[in-house]
Amino acid sequence: MSDPYSLRLATGISGLDDMLRGGFLPRTANLIEGAPGTGKTTLGMQFIHHGITAQGEAGLILTFEEFPDQYYRDALGFGWDFQRYEKENRLRVVMTSPEVTLNDFQRLGGILEAHASQIGAHRILIDSISHFERISSDPVMLRTLVYQFINALKRLGLTAVLTRENPALLGETPEDEEDLAFIADSYLMLRYVEIESTLAKAVLVLKQRGSNHARDIRQYQIGPMGIVVQEPFEGAQGVMSGSPVMSMRDAFQKAFFAPKRRPLEK
Repeated sequence: MSDPYSLRLATGISGLDDMLRGGFLPRTANLIEGAPGTGKTTLGMQFIHHGITAQGEAGLILTFEEFPDQYYRDALGFGWDFQRYEKENRLRVVMTSPEVTLNDFQRLGGILEAHASQIGAHRILIDSISHFERISSDPVMLRTLVYQFINALKRLGLTAVLTRENPALLGETPEDEEDLAFIADSYLMLRYVEIESTLAKAVLVLKQRGSNHARDIRQYQIGPMGIVVQEPFEGAQGVMSGSPVMSMRDAFQKAFFAPKRRPLEK
């Protein structure tokens, strides 16, 4: 009997792959949402790097905000030579705009399709999907555009990591940003959590369509080799904003599932 996880695309982040039961499913769109500095782009770059170096799967990076040189520098900080991978036709870093990208997908033989075909790409990082918001302020139209974009990626045979900025440093996703999460095949949240007056980082897999996944909340760190996801927290005491004492588990629960409205206490 074949391994049920053998077809998955591992991220190369061992603790995260454990949470995902082996990695992302092929030809899926995987949303990574978090506040600035939580490591969304790093996670996406690690996914691309692991595909190139460990799985022999070429990758694309589609960026709407940073020049390719920035990715080269950031990747080298973790020991990943993205510039060499490009010269070896195992990677393409493409800077463009959401408007140009959507127009490109509406015709055969577009630029992104050409890049994917030239290197035989399997993986893509979209950094970041938040920039689609400047195309339309209508949430229904925005959802339609992102849905069409994701379907175009899947038609090219790509497994995508899409980053999205969350303006809330601590707490929940604003209601007007939740719609896009329903389009994605998996949805990961990265959060800052205050524990014993120190900010830590925590990750939760909210959903993974067509697959089981871990439902606990785990701390992670960004180290010299990239992101490292650790074991779930159990039993220790910590402090979260507005509460005198709570367990680390409660602190994480509050960070991810803060109530939408809380009446003032008398």
